[in-house]
Amino acid sequence: MNASRLYHAGSRTLQDRFGSRALADRLEQKTLRASFNDTDRAFIASAVYFFLATADEHGHPECSFKRGPTGFVRVTGPAELAFPDYDGNGMFKSLGNLALNPEVGLLFIALHDKPQRLRVNGTAVVREDDPLLAVTPGAQLIVRVTARAIFSNCPRYLPSLSLMGPSPYWPKEDAAPVEPSWKSDSALSDCVPPRRR
Repeated sequence: MNASRLYHAGSRTLQDRFGSRALADRLEQKTLRASFNDTDRAFIASAVYFFLATADEHGHPECSFKRGPTGFVRVTGPAELAFPDYDGNGMFKSLGNLALNPEVGLLFIALHDKPQRLRVNGTAVVREDDPLLAVTPGAQLIVRVTARAIFSNCPRYLPSLSLMGPSPYWPKEDAAPVEPSWKSDSALSDCVPPRRR
């Protein structure tokens, strides 16, 4: 059996059951890469959101939606990208998982213009002393991901949607952050920590 960087026994069992092993192998051969190409870099640089999948030490999953201004995710090396962690609800579900299990999956999608999907699987590290903190307004931490598998996915089921505009909560240089109303709710306001940056 050929070694695969994308598939395991569970994948193979279903591929064999549905007769898609040859197609899956060809897709791996043609689309899988270990470093970002120019198309990947441009797509990531244009992203204003992505989905982040993590799991704790027991394999219990979390999926998180990450959003920011264009360019908030940066390709920082041939197989590395970085993104900021902004002030949120203080639960640290995803980043807490990374402290125990560095494995991540990122899904970038574009729902406007030309639908597109890109997956990035790899390992992550959360940094409090990253040089990108100084040039990323509103960032309290930086997450760096070393990619192990980068590949495009068929976008045929993605709807065509329009983005209505930026979030009023996106951090801005030289502007006080806008706090969400839930942070002043009487049931929570007494335990909301101050922003670190």
